[in-house]
Amino acid sequence: MTGPEALARLPLDDLHVGANARFGGFAGWNMPITYPLGVLKEHQHTREKAGLFDISHMKLIAVHGEGAAEFLSAACPLDAAALDIGKSKYTFLLADDAGILDDLIVTRLADQRYMVVANAGNAANDIAEFHRRAAGHAVTIEPLDRVFLALQGRLAEAVLEQAGFDVSGLTFMTGGEPAPSIFMTRSGYTGEDGFELGLPERAARALAKRLLADDRVQWIGLAARDSLRLEAGLCLPGHDIDPTLTPVEAGLMWAIAKSIREAGAFVGAGALAKRLADGAKTRRVGLKPEGRQPVRDGAPLLDGEGQIVGRVTSGGFGPSAGHPVAMGYVDRAHPGDAPLFAEVRGQKLPISIHPLPFVPHRYRKG
Repeated sequence: MTGPEALARLPLDDLHVGANARFGGFAGWNMPITYPLGVLKEHQHTREKAGLFDISHMKLIAVHGEGAAEFLSAACPLDAAALDIGKSKYTFLLADDAGILDDLIVTRLADQRYMVVANAGNAANDIAEFHRRAAGHAVTIEPLDRVFLALQGRLAEAVLEQAGFDVSGLTFMTGGEPAPSIFMTRSGYTGEDGFELGLPERAARALAKRLLADDRVQWIGLAARDSLRLEAGLCLPGHDIDPTLTPVEAGLMWAIAKSIREAGAFVGAGALAKRLADGAKTRRVGLKPEGRQPVRDGAPLLDGEGQIVGRVTSGGFGPSAGHPVAMGYVDRAHPGDAPLFAEVRGQKLPISIHPLPFVPHRYRKG
């Protein structure tokens, strides 16, 4: 096990220590897992009011230059030139065999400037891969040194407005740079309305203190972030998506327009087209265990005859759903209504395929 001394620390680490956070390692970072409020109350507070998350383990990468759109459209399965200024797009960094190296959010900030949000455990590899794919393009790849905060929940807009931000013009998956060195989008990883803000440390420190002075806001840790995103049916890289899986198995082809697939101009296009034509052997599904015992990542899924027909990739208890929730992959040939069991410590626990998300999204789309 990696010791805490080997983990990177968040720029606002002292604020989390002062808030009596309990820390743990995640993707090479010493992350606040819970606060004194506790996972259940942190989860519900985010649903009902506004939760503040320090997500500075993630990486902001500015991509700019006259070849920026051309580069992004070759590096990822998207049409960056067609993206309106101020719009964000969910996309992927795919390997040559169409395996998912990472999922990304790309926001167009200006004619020749984009912002990419990369996941913590993949950021260094993403940056290296971007530099490799940038050969021959007139583009600059610029990893930024920013604190990244997320304010999530039904009261997030009201809280930010009171803190001095005009966010009335933003809807889900839109964003921009409201001030020099400040990046903001209306997006998140909880299924709730909310915002993500990248700022220099000094400005971020001041903003965090200002937000926390509002009694509608509480620090929320990584544990509640995980239960929120799982209820929302959102994938965790390294668990629900990884380089062994393509967007076909993951049920994420909705993020790649048919015209982009047919043009085949991005890395992994040929392999993705073949996988799509051949049909995936497995499919990502929501899973609802019977009873109250959560089923965790790695548990095999068995059919009625005890044959392995899949695996759990994420699992835990869903406080808003009121029951255990999970995601995983099941053989496509396995009928959705056929008996299914999760094997946990030698026991077969009944589990059923459940529609995603477990809790409806509450994004502000208009």
